[in-house]
Amino acid sequence: MNKQIATLVLALAAAAPALAAPETYVVEGSHTYPRFSYSHFGYSTQLSRFNKTTGKIVFDKAAKTGSVDIVIDTTSVDTGFATFNEHIQGDDFLATGKYPQATFKSTKVNFVGDKPSTVEGKLTLKGVTKPVTLTVESFQAMPHPMLKKDAIGANAWTVVKRSEFNAGKYAPYVGDEVRIDIAVEAIKE
Repeated sequence: MNKQIATLVLALAAAAPALAAPETYVVEGSHTYPRFSYSHFGYSTQLSRFNKTTGKIVFDKAAKTGSVDIVIDTTSVDTGFATFNEHIQGDDFLATGKYPQATFKSTKVNFVGDKPSTVEGKLTLKGVTKPVTLTVESFQAMPHPMLKKDAIGANAWTVVKRSEFNAGKYAPYVGDEVRIDIAVEAIKE
């Protein structure tokens, strides 16, 4: 009888679905670009980006939890014009000589259904840390068709005031509000 119970327990254990666990994804730098846009004297909305981003994302679909840890190399700013890249890296704006990185560390990921909808966290830029909330516009979790590994991707955005990060030169003529958009893709470790 004990042998039958042991066999039944083993059979049930083998048939039970595996419990989901948090999975860690590494940011894929060739498809992850934070962009920022702002009003230039009201004439136009300027759009620039950072070319080097690293980080990790933890995602647990079953538990509806996650975390985001992103590092942006601020020396990789790309305005499309080398002279302006140097200007943006100067002390009046990013001060990349002293602060070569910006970071975002999540404090909470909120879900609607089985997908993240907002990510609350702390943005550190130019040595100043402020709470921000990223609004997730799209999210995808599936096997990557070319890499044959699980992957996730998202597009998210927030708006900050650059003056709150000691980068407010020429405000309000050059817009103080800066929209930050990030397109991120990450591959499972």
